[in-house]
Amino acid sequence: MLRALIAGLFLALAAPAIAQEVLAPNPEIEATIAGQFDAFRAEDVPGAWAFASPNIQGLFGTPENFARMVEQGYPMVWQPGEVDFIDLQSFGGLLVQRVQVIDGTGNAHYLGYQMVRTDDGWRINGVQVLRAPDVAA
Repeated sequence: MLRALIAGLFLALAAPAIAQEVLAPNPEIEATIAGQFDAFRAEDVPGAWAFASPNIQGLFGTPENFARMVEQGYPMVWQPGEVDFIDLQSFGGLLVQRVQVIDGTGNAHYLGYQMVRTDDGWRINGVQVLRAPDVAA
């Protein structure tokens, strides 16, 4: 249920009327996402929670609820392997950083991190599992 709510934050991504624009890399956004991955690697739940937006924090209420959702719904984020930043996209003002995560078994996962700017800097406002990009043979 909670995963569906978060995925609902990305409904705008599916709307064909919204123009997609690829932006230049944003080191601050990448550092925010990398910081949350580092916190999860270190099993620092409060640290990972600090990178979540006020909306996400309000939705889950406590770092423990947030951690449970990530562990159950996003195991590749909970225990990430290699992380690569693909590109930053704008969908009518909605900023999404695409990320590739290689999990512990070597499987690639593609995630869209919706980012919002707050008074405290960039924060993660939701994550969506994306379809793997098509690879030309």
